Amino acid sequence: MSGDGELAPVIIKRKKVVGGDGHHGGAWKVAYADFVTAMMAFFLLMWLLNATTEKQRKGIADYFSPTIAMARVSGGGTGALGGDSVFAENTLPRMGTGSTSLHAQPEKGAAGAHTSGEDDEDAVEEEVFEVVEDLLMGRGGESMVADELLEHIVTRTTDEGLVIELFETEQARLFRDETKPTKLLEDLSRLIVEASYIVTNGLAVEGHTSAYPIVMTENPAWEVSAARATVFRELLLSSGLESSRVTRVTSYADRDPVRKNHMDIRNNRIEVVFLRGQ
Repeated sequence: MSGDGELAPVIIKRKKVVGGDGHHGGAWKVAYADFVTAMMAFFLLMWLLNATTEKQRKGIADYFSPTIAMARVSGGGTGALGGDSVFAENTLPRMGTGSTSLHAQPEKGAAGAHTSGEDDEDAVEEEVFEVVEDLLMGRGGESMVADELLEHIVTRTTDEGLVIELFETEQARLFRDETKPTKLLEDLSRLIVEASYIVTNGLAVEGHTSAYPIVMTENPAWEVSAARATVFRELLLSSGLESSRVTRVTSYADRDPVRKNHMDIRNNRIEVVFLRGQ
């Protein structure tokens, strides 16, 4: 014992806490997982580039960068409809309804393999078709096409070629008295001829009508669609198109509608096809 008046020394024991070693932590695992994921994506990309043709790669790229035309007047939306309602008259036709009349396939590549030379020719043809579409749809800066004409045009590319669909609405008809063309159709024919100067492909003209009421004793759809296709061919020739470029004039009556309601006026249309490989 210490003597009186002497205090025992105070001993403080400090315990040093040391974190786990580096190999016990989990941060490196997250970084490693990110690295492995990136490498897997890289090798998948390399495999995809090696296993596909140039045309297929272009199709994949187009899928991730859609080129749906934006409406000139819209609610400011950035989606595919440009802010318009899905039920708008000018929006529905541009949603890709319908298809080419002969041997339709969504993509030309689906028909089978092509040689390198054919792929190059197809690529050039696709580029030319895109130029024609841009002209007709008023894309790329100030358009030379009036708005009232743009409302009646839909374009799509198919196995057969570039299909240009000219349709009528309740407010603006293409024909009066069944086969007499309106000024709207005359203006559209001049626009088609102007676009035809960009390419040398042959053209096909197709006439389509909406269905007539079944109470009629005779169905005039075949005669009317044939007459309308012929009238439009004559309009093209009178607007300056060479007669040798029109390779086919076809009547489809009401057998190839673009609307489920066969009597819908939207089914009244003329289709012009810039044919492939010509």
